[in-house]
Amino acid sequence: MQTITLTVAQALIRFLDNQYVCFDGKETKFVDGVATIFGHGIVLGLGQALDAQPGGLKYYQGKNEQGMAHMAAGFAKQHNRRKIIAVASSIGPGAANMVTAAACASVNNIPLLLLPGDAFSTRQPDPVLQQLEQEYDDSITTNDAFRPVCKYWARVNRPEQLMSAMIHAMRVLTDPAQTGAVCVALPQDVQGEAYGWPESFLQKRVHKISRPLCPMEDMEEAVALIQARKRPLIICGGGVRYSEAGETLVKFCEAFQIPFAETQAGKSAAPASCRWNLGGIGVTGNSAANNLAKQADLVISIGSRLSDFTTSSKWLFSENCAFLNLNINLFHAQKLDARYLLGDAKFTLEALSGWLADAGYRAGWGDEIARAKAGWAAELRALAAYCYNDAFEPIVRAKDPNCVEDFIRDLGGTLTQTEALCAIREHISPEAIVVGASGSLPGDLQRMWETDAPDSYHMEYGYSCMGYEIAAALGCKLAQPEKEVYAMVGDGSFLMLHSELVTAIQERQKIYVLVFDNAGFGCINNLEMSNGVGNFGTEFRYRDPQGTLGGPMLHIDYAGVGQALGAAGYRAKNLEELLAALEDSKTQPGPVVIDMKVLPKTMTDGYGSWWNCGVSAVNVSEKGAAAYDNILAGRAKARQY
Repeated sequence: MQTITLTVAQALIRFLDNQYVCFDGKETKFVDGVATIFGHGIVLGLGQALDAQPGGLKYYQGKNEQGMAHMAAGFAKQHNRRKIIAVASSIGPGAANMVTAAACASVNNIPLLLLPGDAFSTRQPDPVLQQLEQEYDDSITTNDAFRPVCKYWARVNRPEQLMSAMIHAMRVLTDPAQTGAVCVALPQDVQGEAYGWPESFLQKRVHKISRPLCPMEDMEEAVALIQARKRPLIICGGGVRYSEAGETLVKFCEAFQIPFAETQAGKSAAPASCRWNLGGIGVTGNSAANNLAKQADLVISIGSRLSDFTTSSKWLFSENCAFLNLNINLFHAQKLDARYLLGDAKFTLEALSGWLADAGYRAGWGDEIARAKAGWAAELRALAAYCYNDAFEPIVRAKDPNCVEDFIRDLGGTLTQTEALCAIREHISPEAIVVGASGSLPGDLQRMWETDAPDSYHMEYGYSCMGYEIAAALGCKLAQPEKEVYAMVGDGSFLMLHSELVTAIQERQKIYVLVFDNAGFGCINNLEMSNGVGNFGTEFRYRDPQGTLGGPMLHIDYAGVGQALGAAGYRAKNLEELLAALEDSKTQPGPVVIDMKVLPKTMTDGYGSWWNCGVSAVNVSEKGAAAYDNILAGRAKARQY
């Protein structure tokens, strides 16, 4: 057996450089590069290997470990999970910073390879700098925190363990059903150890991403179930996107006259202009999808996790509605006590189409689909016109007059969130990628954003992770540099994490950061106030003489922050200034920050949904008591499992 003597870190770099995937007969390189912030726990091992012999791997210099991991996740998602950037860190705080990003990737089934440095395997210098010690177990380090948030975890305490660990890591990363975050912890002394590696371990390895098809007997049961129903509704989840099954879904719906609604992950898998596309469904869905969902006698979920926001906490569908889940993952396929088809979305949908065609099936919705879509189109026009003027001023002020008055006085903005989104949609490229994750923006975007550009809607809403937006926008731009990329970010999320804006500047990658500044955590402010909680802890205000955070609102110059970092900065307090900023920003060569002062209480809400929250059973306010009664009524209607 031929062997090559390399350190563990050198062997790891060579291994990563030789990983490929094959999907539908097309072979592509799987690992694009490595992003890291060097610390003592990794610079002399993995750092030396990357410096000496990087092969075809690129090096990306992160600015915050969580941020660079989000960047890698955005990159992988925009590549439909068929290309990754590995992410490495030092031990201790560097590793701990990545735990949130690992959870985010696992929840959303996005491949993310994490390579944190670790304490010495020999334990001789314990406690080494940044080492977390536990008195009851010497084997525990910070990296054990990755165990519950990863799909695979390993620690390489001896050189030869790297081989099985990395083969398992690649198995998980390239498996559509099981993919998510993978952590391979690298003790810093082991990284530098030499070993005689078998040539076979270091040679080119091609991982085939297959399209499994469900068994015939399951297909027969599914066809019988569909034939027995007149009003089926399809839920288009992220699995449709990753399977590249959007066109197949449209043909299926056209053939059998079945409408479909989109989850956050499924949006832009199929064109918004398709006459069968109802738009977003659930808590952040629109009236067209939610009204028809309540009338459906069968829900066909394709590639969806069926989260509480998709199902309105299992409240949205009637008691007589049956479920058929098409999913590549058995765990998700069995949800809602459904019949299921375990397989690839595209191939299974094509096979199901043949069976239903032979049976001569057609759904019986009649003209209700067109009427529901027309009703929502009229609402969209109204939302576009929802600006702060004499007609709408009382509506906005009724929600919280003090908040609105203080905002106009302290920040000077009169933009509404809905008019801003409509203006942005109209004035940026139809092919542009929009990225979002948290706050009220995902709700407005799922309802209002319409696009026919495939994979141009990039929303992380499984974990709703504040701070994902800007970093992931850079990942999207690295994945598709020919596309314009816009990060839709609230002021709270911008403050949470905007470090990778510097990396975008460094990489000369132009991303647009659109900051919707409503002077606080507006989404949660709405939630608390609508459920009887006071206006508490969710607005950005100075502390007042009484000792509470009830003083004037903070005026933060987010455009100035961007300019200080090296980006172009624009400020917009009204529609005219926003339109001017959007147009002039297109002339800038590098990253852009547009700071929009957006009135609180001007996001969308409702449209026939319900959300199960932990409302207090004991209340001192009438609104709180009413909110609790509403929760009890909803829980009584919602399915139990």
